[in-house]
Amino acid sequence: MTTLNKNLAAQETGTALDIRGNLERAFELCVRKTRGNIKRLADEPKSAALALDGNYFAFPEGFYEIGNWTSSFFTGMALLSWQETEDEDFLKQVLRLAPHYREKVFTRHLDTHHDLGFLYSLYSVALYKLTGDKEHRSVGLRAAEVLAQRFNEKGNFIRAWGHMNTTEYDNMAIIDCLMNLPLLYWASLETGDNKYHDIAVRHADMALKTFVRADDSVYHAYRFDLETGRPVGGDTYGGCAVESQWARGTAWAIYGYALSYGYTRNPNYLEASLRLARKFIANLDQEIVPMWDFKLSPEAPAIRDASAGSVAVCGFQELLKYKTNDAELTAASRRLLRRLCQADYLNIDVSCPGIQKNGQIGAPNKMGQNAYTSWGDYYLMEALSRELFGPETFW
Repeated sequence: MTTLNKNLAAQETGTALDIRGNLERAFELCVRKTRGNIKRLADEPKSAALALDGNYFAFPEGFYEIGNWTSSFFTGMALLSWQETEDEDFLKQVLRLAPHYREKVFTRHLDTHHDLGFLYSLYSVALYKLTGDKEHRSVGLRAAEVLAQRFNEKGNFIRAWGHMNTTEYDNMAIIDCLMNLPLLYWASLETGDNKYHDIAVRHADMALKTFVRADDSVYHAYRFDLETGRPVGGDTYGGCAVESQWARGTAWAIYGYALSYGYTRNPNYLEASLRLARKFIANLDQEIVPMWDFKLSPEAPAIRDASAGSVAVCGFQELLKYKTNDAELTAASRRLLRRLCQADYLNIDVSCPGIQKNGQIGAPNKMGQNAYTSWGDYYLMEALSRELFGPETFW
């Protein structure tokens, strides 16, 4: 090897070490903040969705309220922390919440929504997988049973929102639900009851036909005729317009279809996830972190959504389990994760509960612009954990 080549090799090695060091520091920051956050959540169980100043615990929503889909992002982060540090205090704090998770699906299950997957995959299912405690298994299976009750047979969709005895959202599904399907797949494997698997597959197939457009963008929401089950038309509660491309919605779909492929080995799901991933990557600019909607008008504020970036990285990582030599996916996953760990997207102040800055909720919800989001924090930590340590996920 020439002197020049030796120098170049040394520079590349040094750069790789620097990059890994930055990722390790970001993961350690997640662990430090999670230590305080999980204790506060166990002391006062509540919803902790978003905060402009990073103080999630001022968010005005209780644990049992119908809008709470976010509490388990903290428990998921605590269990990732426990896995890597072996500090039993993380597990101790998570277990303090067990009675609340049980009560939510055994006695208050009408006060819920389709996001039981977000709540219980990152709590009961994760705890059962890590500890083998069958009490967590029983709670996770009950959550899957309650989720299955939201399935509309005629339309082949899982109703997203609303109490089951109300009609406001009774004809609507949203793209986010693809991330709730792993709870059903898991329940089917655990019980041997194909009902849960069939519901998940029917919903995934419906979304592939209805939500995914010809140009590989996706609708956020879709409504159905309850008499016939026929798709009626798109809707949105996340993007800037019904026909736009909400970045986080695309990220949910990328990750959701990759996970569905892992459970079913249906090649249509892998193909869909890959197409959506390539569409997402094609829409990234030099900033790398995605715009919150990929179809913004030229005069619209150029607001980024770091949380969509974090979810997308996790989706890319899941795809790379099956497409190990895909250079485009590999490069995009690493570039995006590294960018999210830079100072303008990462708050290193340990007194602030929030970690990831500049998340975005969507145009109809103005309080969520340039906010900290608990899901952005969780998916960032999951992505870091997989990049650094390579474990399987809780999904």
